[in-house]
Amino acid sequence: MDLGEKIAILAGAAKYDASCASSGSSGRGTRFGFAEPAGICHSWTEDGRCVSLLKVLYSNSCRFDCAYCVNRASADTRRTSFTVEELVELTCQFYRRNYIEGLFLSSGIFADPDIVMEKLIETAKKLRTEAGYGGYIHLKIIPGAGEKLIRRAGLYADRLSANIELPTDKSLQALAPQKSGKVILGAMEEVAETGAQFAEDRRHSRFLPQGKTAPPVFAPAGQSTQLIVGASEEDDRQIISLSGALYRKFSLRRVYYSAFVPPGVPGRGGIPDPRLPDIPGPPLVREHRLYQADWLLRFYHFRPEEILDQSTPFLDPHLDPKTVWALKNLDQFPREINTADYEVLLRVPGIGAKSARRILEVRRSRSLSFDGLRRLGVVMKRAKYFITLSGAFMDRPDDPRRIRRFLSDSDGAGLQLPLFEF
Repeated sequence: MDLGEKIAILAGAAKYDASCASSGSSGRGTRFGFAEPAGICHSWTEDGRCVSLLKVLYSNSCRFDCAYCVNRASADTRRTSFTVEELVELTCQFYRRNYIEGLFLSSGIFADPDIVMEKLIETAKKLRTEAGYGGYIHLKIIPGAGEKLIRRAGLYADRLSANIELPTDKSLQALAPQKSGKVILGAMEEVAETGAQFAEDRRHSRFLPQGKTAPPVFAPAGQSTQLIVGASEEDDRQIISLSGALYRKFSLRRVYYSAFVPPGVPGRGGIPDPRLPDIPGPPLVREHRLYQADWLLRFYHFRPEEILDQSTPFLDPHLDPKTVWALKNLDQFPREINTADYEVLLRVPGIGAKSARRILEVRRSRSLSFDGLRRLGVVMKRAKYFITLSGAFMDRPDDPRRIRRFLSDSDGAGLQLPLFEF
């Protein structure tokens, strides 16, 4: 098999891993050197920059038979693997041609987890120490790999990720019986503890005698994970509660949510596994709402139980979770924009973290107006029901049903935009 065929197969096999927040490029061809090579995808940084990554598997051969995975052992698909040398050369060539700014590398479990992890580490090490590559590297932690290998991986990679994939051990046992939630969480804990240890050592390194070398940086971009949505029976409340716990316990940078796409859907071949739910297609609206709820956890200081409780186990498909919370807590509104502090502003629908900071800055020098709020980035369509300016209303929050009718998605698709300024 030539290199072009390998790229096509192993890039296609990697595209369902959402933990680099990317979308695969279809490209005009699959062979090395085309203007839009296969395997190039896009990831977005926290400041909004788009970064191109080479996203591939080392191998799509796998001993595991996870029901939701296109690379599962029982799947009828072409199998192949890169060599370390091929991946190093490929990454460097793409980088020199300005196709990519980084590498996202995972693999099927084609051998003992330690052996697979060694191959990924060897690739990253050669890129750093022999090829002189200074771009971004994201390595996947292979479930069951030893602690020493995880520590080594973090010395060459910018980010590590161990995909938990399903929210409960019960679901893992049903759909991925060879995987263990305890093992995956153990890998996350090892990354978190090792990162904290290296950070502490570096803080103390400023007191080292002259000539002594500071400790290396360990996975400076932290770690992330992925949850598959819709392949198992857990509700949104369970998923959000798990994400909140992962953020607290392991200081994760991101939890990514991947809508389950059943085999047989265009672009995802194969015969459906009888263990999987019989659903017509990917629950994209549900994935979208989970990302919005996740944003509330990470940047808006919401607790999981504030977003969903036992009486409402699923997120509203027609209204963003922040507006839903506000309508349930109308006794806390309206908020006076001229006096509200930052934490209070974050709770107002239509005011995002960026616009809240702008409001505080502008308030120091001049009074605000409703038109001025628009210019600061406030989405007045939603905010107008929940705010006052010097006691003046744009619209009073007197009837939650009326507000809901105006703010719900008119097309019924549930894809309310903008995504995060809500």
